[in-house]
This record gives sequence, C-alpha cells and structure tokens, in this order.
Amino acid sequence: MTTYTTSSGPWRIALVDVNIDTKPDIVVANRDSSNVGVFLNAGSGTFSGQTTYTTGSSSFPDALAVADINSDNLPDIVVGLQSTSKIGILLNAGSGTFGAITAYTAGVSPEGMAVADVNGDSKPDVIASGNNVNSVTVLLHC
Repeated sequence: MTTYTTSSGPWRIALVDVNIDTKPDIVVANRDSSNVGVFLNAGSGTFSGQTTYTTGSSSFPDALAVADINSDNLPDIVVGLQSTSKIGILLNAGSGTFGAITAYTAGVSPEGMAVADVNGDSKPDVIASGNNVNSVTVLLHC
C-alpha cells in the first residue's frame, strides 16, 4: 500500500488520463483547502506528488467531474463550489496542467455533478444537484 498526501479535506475523486499518456491519473477535490489536486501516474502503480489548483478562497469544492468541456480532446476539471453556489471549470492546458478556474453561477450549492450532452448540440452540459434544495441545475454548454 502506498499513501499520497493531499491537501486538507479530500472530498471527491476521479481517475482519468489528464496528460494523454494512456495511464489513469488521480484528480481530487480538496474541500477544506479550496483546491483541486492532480497526481500524474508515473507508471507501475506510482504517482507524482500533488499539483494543486485553487478554486477560490473558502469555496469548498464538494462535487467533481472530468470531461472535455472545450472540445480540444483534453479532459477538463469541473468542480461544484458549495459555499459560493457556483460551478468552476479548469481547462486542461496540456501535459496534465490546468489553467485558472472560471466560475459560473449554479443556482444551487453543488454537491453532486455530471457532465453530458443533454440538449443534442454535441457540446457538454453540466448538471448539478444542490444540498437541501430538492432541485438540480442544468448549465447548457457553459
């Protein structure tokens, strides 16, 4: 067993090849640290140290999805920012690195999230469920 150190409060996790080397990498939403961490797969079941990307002060990333948001064939990170009721997108800059977050109003405090083309326009849409509001929000190709 190997343990990798995250930032405070790792809340959600995804496995996806972010640097397009055919090996799954680890993406983790570190809720209490208000950042997203990426561990690149070094091969043979080992990973690099965490590289972090801020999601904004006290934003509390509670939800996490990874999908190609901007149609460049690279997986981007989508996070639900619970305390700000926003959805943040970090675009993949290539080689497993990501740009600064861009946030969109969600209408709910996102705790669950999925990405799919729900309106048939061949572009990814973000669907988020809120905490204690009995609703979901659909953001068409944000």
